[in-house]
Amino acid sequence: MSTYLGLDLGTSSLKALLIGDDQAVIGSASVPLTVERPRFGWSEQNPQSWIVACEAAMQELRAKHGREFSEIAGIGLSGHMHGATVLGVDGAPLRPCILWNDTRSHEEARALDDAEARAITGNIVFPGFTAPKLMWMRKHEPVLFDRMAFVLLPKDYLRLWLTGERVAEMSDAAGTAWLDTGLRDWSDRMLERTGMTRANMSRLVEGTEAAGEVRPILADKFGLKPGVIVAGGGGDNAASACGVGVAEPGTGFLSLGTSGVLFTATAGYDPVPETALHTFCHAIPGLWHQMGVTLSAAGCMDWLSKLLQEEPGDLTGALGEAIAEPGRLMFLPYLSGERTPHNDADIRGVLAGIESDTSREAMTRAVLEGVAYSMRDCLDAAGDKPKPQRLIAVGAGSRSAYWLQLMATVLETEIALPAAGDFGAAFGAARLGITAATGADPKSVMTQPPVARSFEPVADKIDAYREGHRRYKALYPAVKAAMAG
Repeated sequence: MSTYLGLDLGTSSLKALLIGDDQAVIGSASVPLTVERPRFGWSEQNPQSWIVACEAAMQELRAKHGREFSEIAGIGLSGHMHGATVLGVDGAPLRPCILWNDTRSHEEARALDDAEARAITGNIVFPGFTAPKLMWMRKHEPVLFDRMAFVLLPKDYLRLWLTGERVAEMSDAAGTAWLDTGLRDWSDRMLERTGMTRANMSRLVEGTEAAGEVRPILADKFGLKPGVIVAGGGGDNAASACGVGVAEPGTGFLSLGTSGVLFTATAGYDPVPETALHTFCHAIPGLWHQMGVTLSAAGCMDWLSKLLQEEPGDLTGALGEAIAEPGRLMFLPYLSGERTPHNDADIRGVLAGIESDTSREAMTRAVLEGVAYSMRDCLDAAGDKPKPQRLIAVGAGSRSAYWLQLMATVLETEIALPAAGDFGAAFGAARLGITAATGADPKSVMTQPPVARSFEPVADKIDAYREGHRRYKALYPAVKAAMAG
């Protein structure tokens, strides 16, 4: 029996997941990571800490599942996107990695974000993207910039350690602002604009392709067979899509984590950057994906939980499962600014319409409705393109049946809740490891999980929630104007 390992490099932890030929989970290990914030708006990690964490996770799996671990045939990689891991000519990091949620390069992003950049990359150039980070280095750390030989994305630094190869794949590369996303190749023009060349970049592969083999010294260290294949892998959301079987055009998932993500796979490349909708390559060849992001989703329930001093699950559980009519109380979920469709880092949330008898149930419904309307904005950002017929629900917020029923009604789309299991980015990375090691058709590997429950839109409430969404949309310009005044 062959086994497969998925490595997911998250911001707060590295997770390793071992699965069998049948994709059943054999075991997992998680090692915490820390983030350094040396200045306001800065967010960094030491790349060496990723290797230490990866070694610890692999040793833990080996200790617990020695025989199965020794049969690993393929490894897939996933990781947080956009990070700038800057290496010297010797391959050693010159500075801590500047992470996706670092905002120091906001001025450089603004300068780079123009019609030409959007036409090439298909996206607004956000401060979190990789290219403006290098522009910031060029201006503020010129000595280090001049010593820079290579720039790697975080998971690709793990790959360099594992294989000795400098390789990137399409889904992660699309979040750098250096990729011609339609052509699936580095853009010489975008590299030139940021003082870079192809010599600074990694070789590009598809996420399902073999990107190297585990180095013999590491194979010996971990008791692996010679020639273990390492797949191209995927950025965290693309890998998560592989994990829940979003592998064909028109399929999608709804993630209700701290932030909210609405991810849809597309057969063609048709960007709409003006709506702050991400258009990236999928980790699967021949596919792209569009992704709307709201920066606070389940995070809004965490905020309300602290305010009311009651657990989120208790607040949502008190509502039952049958959704009510939209409330008069309105909530803008912009606790940390907003991405899609406003691209507004300065806007903040508001709870509008509080009355003397406003209850905690009314406040809970308002928060859930506000996030649902925000996800509707993400859906509408794609314009008149075909909408997904079903979305797979993942994330902490998917534990609330009320919220999923509400989401189905507001999005006017079936929401499917997977049966218990691990279908996240590490699982998707392991699936990518299977395709790279065996050459299997990705669609046959990346099937959708068994569904525990399905939520259909409540037909007689659709019109009421359309009207609620209209009222919700009117709040943003009013709050924006009040904050500006």
